[in-house]
Amino acid sequence: MTQSFTTAFIPGSRRGFVMLCILVLFSGCIPAQQSASAVQATNRIVYGLTFEPSGFDPHLNASSELGIPLRSVYDTLVYRDPANGQFIPGLASEWSVSPDGLVYTFQLRQGVMFHDGTAFNAQAVAANLDRITNPANASQKAIFMLGTYERYEIIDDYAIRLILSAPYSPLLDSLSQVYLGMASPTALAAFSNERYQFHQVGTGPFQFVEYIPGDRLVIRRSPTYTWNPPFYQPTTTQSVDEIEFRFFSDPSSRSIALESGDAQIMGELLPTDARLLAGRDDLTVAPVSVPGQPLQFMFNTAQFPTNDLRVRQALLFGTNRDVIVNTIFQRFSPVAWGPLAASTLYYTDQVVGAYGYDPTQARALLEAAGFADADGNGFYDASGGDLEVTLIVPGWGFVPEVAQLIQDQWRTIGVRAVLDSAPSRSLVVERVNAGAYHLVAFYSFGLDPALLNDYFVTGAVNNWMNYSNPDLDRLLIDAAAQTDPAARAASYNQAQRLIMAEALILPIRDYINLNAYSRAVAAPSFDVYGWFPILHNLALSSG
Repeated sequence: MTQSFTTAFIPGSRRGFVMLCILVLFSGCIPAQQSASAVQATNRIVYGLTFEPSGFDPHLNASSELGIPLRSVYDTLVYRDPANGQFIPGLASEWSVSPDGLVYTFQLRQGVMFHDGTAFNAQAVAANLDRITNPANASQKAIFMLGTYERYEIIDDYAIRLILSAPYSPLLDSLSQVYLGMASPTALAAFSNERYQFHQVGTGPFQFVEYIPGDRLVIRRSPTYTWNPPFYQPTTTQSVDEIEFRFFSDPSSRSIALESGDAQIMGELLPTDARLLAGRDDLTVAPVSVPGQPLQFMFNTAQFPTNDLRVRQALLFGTNRDVIVNTIFQRFSPVAWGPLAASTLYYTDQVVGAYGYDPTQARALLEAAGFADADGNGFYDASGGDLEVTLIVPGWGFVPEVAQLIQDQWRTIGVRAVLDSAPSRSLVVERVNAGAYHLVAFYSFGLDPALLNDYFVTGAVNNWMNYSNPDLDRLLIDAAAQTDPAARAASYNQAQRLIMAEALILPIRDYINLNAYSRAVAAPSFDVYGWFPILHNLALSSG
């Protein structure tokens, strides 16, 4: 017997009246070809998103959250096989790279159609690249993922070349992600950027049905999808064919929604809630490792006293990361030791164990740097007062809770930590631009370590450490251009060790996305990037 999960609409209730008004207001947001098939869904679930991004357009917006539903609306030119991370065909049936690494030639699948009936071809790829690279569209992520991409050349209807100005090894990795997914040129031309997020059209296994801000986003399985990658399993009578995504921005509401049955799958649970849910028979907790950077604090090397290597090293030795991981993350997350999470490509374990907790060593380094506690108040003295460092503390990822523990721990090594709360990204940037900080928490996710270039190359957009080292620049720039995996691994090995030798960051924990799902749903699987479920394979439990 097939199961169905729906959200009740109660005529006459206050919520029902409000929802009716919203539905009327956004009735134009439902593409005709999807609304005509609205009665076809039988296996339906609710999937909890943890916040609502400011925009849901993958070409223009940067949130990981948007990829959870839209990864299955858009196909990409290539995919990474979830089993081994290798590149496999997507909308491109094959590809080649010139010996100098400057030309990528893609042969495209024939017979592929967008959900609105538009044919997929080289002209469609070109239209997508034009949109992403148009400066007027202000792409927040996709344009940067193209690296040194310069232009395209259409060979014929089903072949296209991408021309680079310099070799850029992460290009295939970028092309495998939803931010460079292929959208219908017809839909892109029909709607403004502001309206397109309500009318999205791809070629993927699910069609975009509706997006009602503040309430829900709905996708429905496409009945004509036949060009799937090999890791997409055959559909069955148990396959989920409609998914309603709802927003649970209050972290405490997520476990409640699972327990009550208001949602069947949820990500980013509070670690304490995940620990409690793990003991239930009707729910399963599924931790998923997210590659990229760990939760980290970057040291401002241009500001006294963190301009002194000994001070930076002292603060690393004075941080008990085991206590932080055990207390805040309930042992779900591993301790981070370097600038890359252990699940990231070319991670080296040679940084493991560096700067283990040693308050005695921390104090010795501070004293070697010339600090003393002359007034006997327990804090070292500096500039007529206590030795003080300011941490810019974003409001996400448990950074405030981590910062509070760090504040307590550094008090025991004679350092006063001042926490400067910056709840949003814009406020973080504002505080950084003001310059009056010693550490700032910020990090990015991704499988390819080329993301380090945005942080550690001289003058990079996120080099909030104000650090410049020609040797580190060379290692990171060469690694991003290098096509030989062994050479890339060697460069990233050296870069990671150099970053920690210079004590440029305080890494705390590798990121683990704590998902949970109802036993009414078969175990969901995720792609290599950790955030994105493979919704095509999602099915109701047969048990």
